[in-house]
Amino acid sequence: MLASSLLLGAAHTAAAQGENGQAAIAAGDHTIGDTEIEDRIRRIYNEIAGLQDVAVSVRAGVVRLTGKVAELQVATQAEALASRVEGVVAVTNEIEEETSVSERLVPVYDRLETRLFQSINYFPLFLVALFFWAAVTGVGVLIAHWEWPWNRIAPNAFIANLIRQLVRIVFFVIGAVLALDILGATALLGTILGAAGIIGLAVGFAVRDTVENYIASILLSVRQPFRPKDFIAIEGYEGLVISLTSRATILMEQDGNHIRIPNSTVFKGNIVNYSTNPDRRFLFKIGVGPDCDIDKALETGKRTIRDLDFVLDDPVADGWIDDFGDSTVVLCFTGWINQTETDFLKARSEAMRLVKRALEASGFELPEPTYRLRVDGGVAGGELPRLTSTDTDRAERKSIERAKAESATPKNTSADHDLERRVEEERDARLKGDLLDVAAPKEYGDS
Repeated sequence: MLASSLLLGAAHTAAAQGENGQAAIAAGDHTIGDTEIEDRIRRIYNEIAGLQDVAVSVRAGVVRLTGKVAELQVATQAEALASRVEGVVAVTNEIEEETSVSERLVPVYDRLETRLFQSINYFPLFLVALFFWAAVTGVGVLIAHWEWPWNRIAPNAFIANLIRQLVRIVFFVIGAVLALDILGATALLGTILGAAGIIGLAVGFAVRDTVENYIASILLSVRQPFRPKDFIAIEGYEGLVISLTSRATILMEQDGNHIRIPNSTVFKGNIVNYSTNPDRRFLFKIGVGPDCDIDKALETGKRTIRDLDFVLDDPVADGWIDDFGDSTVVLCFTGWINQTETDFLKARSEAMRLVKRALEASGFELPEPTYRLRVDGGVAGGELPRLTSTDTDRAERKSIERAKAESATPKNTSADHDLERRVEEERDARLKGDLLDVAAPKEYGDS
């Protein structure tokens, strides 16, 4: 008896459940007939927009739905509601979608009208949200405008401006979140951020080189491998530094031309800074005859270089045998100068001239290359004549006399500051945009 009661209770509970496990809609306390089911469904449809025109007929608990609706999802909703009514055995959905343009536009007009009235009602709240957004953003702009503490915590002005920009963005986002929370649309923020992330990724691939140069400019401005007016060499380009922008490093070569090198190339490339150490060594080679006294020739050249006023005493000038040629012995001489006082090219040129003069005055032969000419079908049974460009005794005497006649006084080798002056004028014209700071510590240390 107890088991029968439990089975009847379970069957009653199952009948009271609609499809998908949802609770059935009761039609009344007494036994439900087709008329009651039909009346119950019609009353429900009359309370839901878009279902008023759906016709309902019930036979033996089977509901048949007919008519036209504006959207198919409305027909699906009508079927779901009918299936949940108590006493319904099955639902036959014969509802069709309305294809008339005029009828289809009616719901659109209704929705637009509803949205318009909602917007009007939300307008005061929208103004409040806009006010808070502007207020928070304004506070961020004001804080970012302060020189302290950003200039104090940042290594240079460029990083300080970057931090200021980040502060503005943070306050802008906080204001946007607060405004959306006032409007009750915080869920929209996730969609906006997701779309911004996708767009940012696409833009990042499109401007990859620009982003790489910008990041390189940040690192270069922090490391400061060179300063304005430093003479540097980067990947085969030489010149004085004019400025470091957010995209490129600008040099002025010795001919006065401008060279723009992308910062990514500068950051990854080899940089030779000739201005970090003011002392610089010059080097040149000269050939003497193989039969001369090599030791005396080396000593003559080194003594000549050491006696020059523009050559430093420490490190001392030096010389050595560099190579043996076909008709010469190649000697190499070096000396050190102070670049801030002496022009490198002028000093090297003057040292070469005076060493050559000293060697010739001391009787050392500076031979030219000797060539041997062979003529096929020429003199038979004998050696072919040798043609040589070696100086004859007469020519040698004339060369020595000319060398003695030359002035032994060194010419002007002072540093030329004309190019530096032009670079300074260029920098004065570029009032903004330079990321180099003269007062910032250099990567190689202060010299």
